[in-house]
Amino acid sequence: MTRGRKRKHNPTIPTHIDQKKLPTGCYWDDRDLVWYTLLGNPTTAKVRRKKIAGREAMLSDLHREMELLRSVNRNTLAWLMEQYHVSHVFRSKAESTQEAYETQHQIAINHPTKLGPLGCLDYSRLETHHFQKIVDTIADGGTPTKANSLMRYLKLVYSWGVRRGHAKTNPVKGVQEATERKKRRLPDPETMAALIRLAWKDAQLKPHTEGSCAPYLWAIADIAYLCRLRGIEVVTLCEDAALPEGLRTNRRKGSRDNIVAWTPRLRAAFDWLITRRDGVWKAKHRPIPLRPKDRPLVISEDGGPLKKSSLDTAWQRLIQRAITKQVITENQRFGLHDLKRKGITDTAGTRADKQHASGHKSESMMDTYDLSVPVVQPSVLS
Repeated sequence: MTRGRKRKHNPTIPTHIDQKKLPTGCYWDDRDLVWYTLLGNPTTAKVRRKKIAGREAMLSDLHREMELLRSVNRNTLAWLMEQYHVSHVFRSKAESTQEAYETQHQIAINHPTKLGPLGCLDYSRLETHHFQKIVDTIADGGTPTKANSLMRYLKLVYSWGVRRGHAKTNPVKGVQEATERKKRRLPDPETMAALIRLAWKDAQLKPHTEGSCAPYLWAIADIAYLCRLRGIEVVTLCEDAALPEGLRTNRRKGSRDNIVAWTPRLRAAFDWLITRRDGVWKAKHRPIPLRPKDRPLVISEDGGPLKKSSLDTAWQRLIQRAITKQVITENQRFGLHDLKRKGITDTAGTRADKQHASGHKSESMMDTYDLSVPVVQPSVLS
């Protein structure tokens, strides 16, 4: 199903409807409080309104009615995916997860096969070897991670469909994932310092001008390294994280939180983000939340919380600019997550000290994050 441009939020629409998931061509009449669509050819002005549901209708009801009007083929993989995306299971996911699934949704719909786009094929007739070929094709193109992400998404959709009676089996379950390259990059101090200097320098330029950079990148990079945090963990920090003794972390994936003692460098990055945020809010005339836990540390240009996808895009642009300017080489490129690995590796002390500082509960995780080489004494025959 094609999607039009993004709708503006309508406060008169019933609150149980997720306005982001409304089917294309479905409209709300805020006078009569009914749902309707337009039938006919707009280019010839021969258009008539048709009521499709009342205000009590659920989102799934609206999609079903629109499908009936369009004679949607309920046997296609696109239809199965669409049903999952309008379900309560999908809507209960975090916003970042929904965005990631939407990306995989579009990839799956448009992926070419000998019989046409994958989304147009009969999902009940697709078998394991069909999906295995898709994995192998994408992986052979140099993107095994992309292949595995797509298969995990399709496996999820089929599993949802089996439980709801839409599909009898899940053919994706037997697919062998592509072998992904292990990326355990560890930037050297000079490379990391050069990139952060570039981010700071380019942040001083006027936004959206040639050579400019997202102003928050250098500070996020510093905090990620000093506190051994993932990018998403820095982005979701709020003002209440600042304690007298240090910065309290908000680690994910089961890691333990801790308090990282203040240093001049950490304090400078934290205070700069606060100053920038307050300046943006003042310029945008946005109300300031009363509670520190409701005041995010990192915000976007419009004053709202920064999305992880926006951070990732800004970081990749910075990396590409650094390579173009020969600040770093292609082989020296690294990601925000590598700054966490660098921070853990650079932590003084034993492996146990590093594990305690990183918040990891499992000692085995140090094999991934601690890339330091221990100094030991030579063997001596007593």
